[in-house]
Amino acid sequence: MEEPSLYTVKAVFILDNDGNRLLSKYYDPELYPSMKEQKNFELNVFNKTHKADNEIAFLEGMTIVYKSSIDLFFYVVGSAQENELMLMAVLNCLFESVSQMLRKNVEKRTLLDNMDGVFLVVDEIIDGGVILESDPQQVIEKVNYRVRDCVEEQISLCNELTVFVSCV
Repeated sequence: MEEPSLYTVKAVFILDNDGNRLLSKYYDPELYPSMKEQKNFELNVFNKTHKADNEIAFLEGMTIVYKSSIDLFFYVVGSAQENELMLMAVLNCLFESVSQMLRKNVEKRTLLDNMDGVFLVVDEIIDGGVILESDPQQVIEKVNYRVRDCVEEQISLCNELTVFVSCV
């Protein structure tokens, strides 16, 4: 029997309705070390799940929970021994956070236009495979706070540059 671990998530990825990668993060470097292996795994997962009307799949010794929306497929991958409810909580948090960030317009074009925010959402939920947050409201607040800080820094830099240029 495997020892319990905080490292519950092996990978997270979002694919379009053709199975192409839009976003992926792998947290176990030994799982699929090369980009080619990762894409092959994603394609296998997509082929098994894109026509199915389930929420969970078992493939290549992994537990995979997934959800689709219009032209996107969201996946969270854990080991075969992983608690499906924990993985589903991560998936739901990811989907709801992205949905709120995109103002309920969860589709490929909108996602691609806001990819930096989507990466921030993933980073707020999972760090190195460890689940940090499962409440979408908390995730959105943290992401908005980080975006606000970044905008304030840019405004501050612009103001300093303006003052510097006017002094010269």
